[in-house]
Amino acid sequence: MNKFIKTVILAVVALGLNACATRNNEEAVAERYSDLHFDNKAPIKLLVKTVDINSEFIPSFTRPNVEHLFPVSIEKTAKSWAKERLEATDFASNSTAEFIIQDASVIETEEKATQILQKDAVKYHANLKVVLRVNDNKSSAQTTVEAFRELTMPADTSIEDKEKYWNEMVVNLFSAFDEHMEQNIQRYLNMYVEGNNSVTSY
Repeated sequence: MNKFIKTVILAVVALGLNACATRNNEEAVAERYSDLHFDNKAPIKLLVKTVDINSEFIPSFTRPNVEHLFPVSIEKTAKSWAKERLEATDFASNSTAEFIIQDASVIETEEKATQILQKDAVKYHANLKVVLRVNDNKSSAQTTVEAFRELTMPADTSIEDKEKYWNEMVVNLFSAFDEHMEQNIQRYLNMYVEGNNSVTSY
């Protein structure tokens, strides 16, 4: 069976938040964050019968894992990406595609101040790892994208500001993921992309 694997790991982006806006209790209003969608972009049409979406990620709901605290779920957003960006177009084909979420975690780490006037900080590491695999009767091909972002903020940051920065973190994470997964599909799974006449040899 012919099989090839291509992986890309996106560079980390570390954001240091040394100053955070403060709000009076009277002015604090809980902000609602909408789920991310990708249907504003053209779908990637795959010459497969079906696109199955599965998740192998099992959240622990206990620290240091804090992905369940995020206002927008990384795992749920990854599923939305697959539903809205991947389209099966060859229903007579024997090929099937599988979108597998292997990681959608966020790890929280405390960082103690090293100087007298310095505040303790909290570091967040968000990780998304996805495999897109196409199988048919004779061969299997897949590509993997692993994207991550890191964010550091003072330990006494308000929950309202935390949610704001967490949301921005997820938006940036999927902006990079969307770009690189599409590039990988066009490069490494191009024989399964509708309208693509070029075939890359390995």
